[in-house]
Amino acid sequence: MHLDLNELSQLAPIFRELFKGFHISRRDPELYAQLSNFQDQYRGLFKALGFELVCDTRGFYYFVPDLATAQVNKTAQRLSLFTFILVEHLADQGRDPMAVLDGGSLGRDELPSILDKYRDLFLQAEVQTQEELEEKILRRMTQLGFASEDNGIYRFLPPMHRFLDVCLSVQQDRDLAASLHSNLALPVPVLVVEETTEQLLETDDPLDLSEFADETEEQALARAIAEEQQEIDA
Repeated sequence: MHLDLNELSQLAPIFRELFKGFHISRRDPELYAQLSNFQDQYRGLFKALGFELVCDTRGFYYFVPDLATAQVNKTAQRLSLFTFILVEHLADQGRDPMAVLDGGSLGRDELPSILDKYRDLFLQAEVQTQEELEEKILRRMTQLGFASEDNGIYRFLPPMHRFLDVCLSVQQDRDLAASLHSNLALPVPVLVVEETTEQLLETDDPLDLSEFADETEEQALARAIAEEQQEIDA
């Protein structure tokens, strides 16, 4: 693989965002255009560095860890559960869930009724108040690129299809409401979520970064690229 790092002008910010678990979509035009224009180069480089870059045809990119060893984290469980709840809530109101979750929006004023209606499920996710619902779920959705927020309106972005796909797969042969209130272990997308590099080192993430705990993200990326280039030259 031949790499021209001059072409990959957005390598550092792209790696930084993907490494944090962020989903890059058309909402991030500069990074999205760079990935689209040099998709093969980025995919090959990241694969050599131990990351799998996924390009969803619906318009977003993300890193996925090795599914054979990755642990499903609490954030992914909460976001998946919230998506199922929204699908049922919207359907009960006679609204099209796909129309809302595929580019539509949800107002903050709707959250109290949703929280009250599904309080037993939210308790399982350690969410008891509207503040916790916004902090633990909706804020994480915006941080990871699944949604954006503006003046109390949450607008859902293309990466939400990762959770919608799970909903559809579970809904095939059963009523969704029955699934929500059963003991069924729902499958959820695997996310790499972290606040800081130190916190990432304390998780069950399959990437063992303990050897490089004192490195910044930029130093780690530079070291990995140098190692890969040495292998290519050899």
